Amino acid sequence: MRAILGLEDGTWFQGRSFTGPGESGGEVIFNTGMCGYQEILTDPSYRRQMVCMTYPHMGNYGVNPEDIESSRVQVAGFIVKECCPVPSNFRSTASLPEYLRDNGIVGLEGIDTRALTRHIRIHGAMRGYVSTRGEEPTDVVAKARELPPMQGLNLVHEVTAPRPYLWTGQGPHYLDMDPGPDIWPETGPRVVVIDYGAKWNILRLLRANGFQVLAVPSSTTAQDIKALHPDAVFLSNGPGDPAAVPDCIHTTALLAEEYPIAGICLGHQLLGLALGGTSFKLKFGHHGVNHPVKCLRTGQIDISSQNHGFCVDVSNVDTLKQTHVNLNDNTLEGFVHSTKPIMAVQHHPEAAPGPHDANSFFQAFARMVKGSWTQKVELSA
Repeated sequence: MRAILGLEDGTWFQGRSFTGPGESGGEVIFNTGMCGYQEILTDPSYRRQMVCMTYPHMGNYGVNPEDIESSRVQVAGFIVKECCPVPSNFRSTASLPEYLRDNGIVGLEGIDTRALTRHIRIHGAMRGYVSTRGEEPTDVVAKARELPPMQGLNLVHEVTAPRPYLWTGQGPHYLDMDPGPDIWPETGPRVVVIDYGAKWNILRLLRANGFQVLAVPSSTTAQDIKALHPDAVFLSNGPGDPAAVPDCIHTTALLAEEYPIAGICLGHQLLGLALGGTSFKLKFGHHGVNHPVKCLRTGQIDISSQNHGFCVDVSNVDTLKQTHVNLNDNTLEGFVHSTKPIMAVQHHPEAAPGPHDANSFFQAFARMVKGSWTQKVELSA
């Protein structure tokens, strides 16, 4: 089925829909991963984005229930050079076209993804629209221009958890009522995760490092979180412009005064803003599984998974020490507080998809929290 992708600058591409009739729009970005498309599709940080994969062949291993990173497909559209409609993998339960079609997501193939990627690298990420309705390309371009820009857009409310949930070995367990301080079912340090669109592998790794994990919606106030008597707070990843969620920044600032706290991606950005930094939009963002990150303390280089279109600058904040930088463009990839138990990274140490070079972040967070937790247990004994 013929489909047109129109970009806001007037550029357009003709391809084919591999999911049937439909139309959709969002910010068009590219991802450099060679695999991991199901984790990408279900990553809430891609909300209202149309993802173009630079690797030419997608769908050969199908999809399965184990590799999802949220409860639904989050992307606005999926753009590939060629989609494999007949997967071959023992774990596969459905094909990529079936999966996208069942979730109402437009899949586009048959365009020159190299040309599209180069266009975005030169001119920056931009709004785009895909349609199979047989319209003129100029009409599709006009629809792209009607979309709201990503800068200034609050998307957290679209992907945050509808209500609190405990993360168990079997996944999320949603609570029927507001939790209280007696909600914690096990022993071990208690961490409240503020869900701005949390990837599930973050929660899996927190639990694997000995935490009891309770996730709460992004609208939860600092007072309500304090009433849960946590030992630490964790700020998740999420979509959109960090400066567009001032309530989340205010809550973060209040919690950072009292608790060990860590953040990933949007959580990193909110912490940076709450502690005095500024944010800005990157030209075409960092999206892929091969971004080199340097630890400034040790000089070690980690290859990281990344997915963000904004960045923070904390160079003028005396209380924050930069710990990691991106070797591609020298943007900030991590910081710690000079006197408080606060740590954050811009990249994704939980991977899913991607390398595991940086997953020591969770072990470092566990050591930071368990030290203060052990002291509290001993004092109360």
